[in-house]
Amino acid sequence: SNEMPDSTILHESLTRHYASPDLKDRICAALDALEKERSSLSPEDIAPLDEFHIRGRQATRELARILHLTPSHRVLDVGCGVGGPSRCLAHDYGCHVTGIDLTTEYCEVARMLAERVGLSDKLTFRQGDALDLPFPEASFDIVWTQHTAMNIADKRALYAEMHRVLQPEGRIALYDVTAGPEAPPYYPLPWAQDCAMSFLLSPVELQKMLEKSGFAILHWRDTSELGLRWFQNMAAKKGASNKAPALGLHLVMGPEIRTMSRNVMRNLAEKRIVLIEAIAQKY
Repeated sequence: SNEMPDSTILHESLTRHYASPDLKDRICAALDALEKERSSLSPEDIAPLDEFHIRGRQATRELARILHLTPSHRVLDVGCGVGGPSRCLAHDYGCHVTGIDLTTEYCEVARMLAERVGLSDKLTFRQGDALDLPFPEASFDIVWTQHTAMNIADKRALYAEMHRVLQPEGRIALYDVTAGPEAPPYYPLPWAQDCAMSFLLSPVELQKMLEKSGFAILHWRDTSELGLRWFQNMAAKKGASNKAPALGLHLVMGPEIRTMSRNVMRNLAEKRIVLIEAIAQKY
């Protein structure tokens, strides 16, 4: 259905879905244990925990490579989660990244992790709403977003805001889950307990929406097959070892992440969801 859900109710259910009051303490404890082994932490050490999207750090690096980032680029990471991609971009390219997320705890953890890996000078994290970005127009060269749009019903407002805060000819880099030809997906999913929190456009609808919002598509790639293989490899590795890794998304999402991940894999296999990597330029 195309009806817009009540935004206050949606905010509240998203907050419940993602928030976890002792998140920072749990992650600190896991990092302290790891740091005893490794004497200091690099962004790579934390990657299993903080890349909250399919194919993790690899997907982040592939998208980043197409952008040819330089230290002078100002990047906005919309729906930054606990800040994994933001840290990866700041570390690999030396650019300044501002992350924004609806979940206050995620922003706090993101700041703490930036400090732990010595990148605080290149990173800023703010709690805020993607549909009402707290920045003046033309403040960024790149808007970056991975696996965030699925929770946002009002896509028109989302891409209009991204367009507004971009410099002329600035680019949007996105990696998102879209609706597959076989609907609907199985729930629960990492981004939604049920269909009331999940808003997927088809790839064609997404393309049209971006074009209507004032963007020209520069790059468009369906990475569903790669995503499915990634899940299959992970399942095979897990089969070989029963032990949960010290750092992983279970720290952020709790034990239910296993069921959620299995559903994502099944949805990809049955073409109920499609993964799209894209870059579009503001005109």
